[in-house]
Amino acid sequence: MSVWGKILGGAAGFALGGPLGALIGAVAGHAVDKIRADEPSDATKGIAFTIGVIVLGAKMAKADGKVTQDEVAAFKEVFQVPPEEIKNVGRLFNQARKDASGFEPYAQQIGRMFRDHPAVLEELIDGLFHIARADGRVTDEELSYLERIAEIFGFKAAEWDRIRAGNMGPDAADPFEILGVARDAEDTAIKTAYRKLVRENHPDRLIAQGMPAEFVQLANDKLATINTAYDRIRELRGLS
Repeated sequence: MSVWGKILGGAAGFALGGPLGALIGAVAGHAVDKIRADEPSDATKGIAFTIGVIVLGAKMAKADGKVTQDEVAAFKEVFQVPPEEIKNVGRLFNQARKDASGFEPYAQQIGRMFRDHPAVLEELIDGLFHIARADGRVTDEELSYLERIAEIFGFKAAEWDRIRAGNMGPDAADPFEILGVARDAEDTAIKTAYRKLVRENHPDRLIAQGMPAEFVQLANDKLATINTAYDRIRELRGLS
């Protein structure tokens, strides 16, 4: 069964606990203890990641006051939601949007779950960026929202700058900023930063750390952005 088929299972809510589990319970029709531990097993981390994208995406819709059809289409396309699961995903999205609580408790729970795997958290932010820019641009409200999520996840200001740059598109962003290096950095430092990013963002590694396989296209797109940025720097520097 794909991760989409598991997100509304009763066991998923109890395994996750916390605000994420409670939200699943509200949609599935059962109660979940909100003070359960925030460290699910490896089997439920993929569910947590998926619900995190849905819930934080729904909360982001409140940031600019609307959800466009482009954003909905982007979600279905990139995250490979099968037709039979569209209705369930929509129920969870709408429940999160109606939920009176803010996004912070959900982001905090996800941040704790993946605190040892920041690349997975970064991938989740990339997914939210993809949804946000589907209508042609990321609004200031959406950008502020995403920056706050990055802060809750534990990313420092320089790391946020790199994440943001990587989501502007390889042609629009500074390639040095995408790799997280200064423009006057030595060639060896640039190569080291590049290799580190490639290693940390390899899809197989991310999947092993809890990212569902259904999100692999997102990881491939990120690698392509990193590679393009490095190629541009190599051309500028005349590196072999």
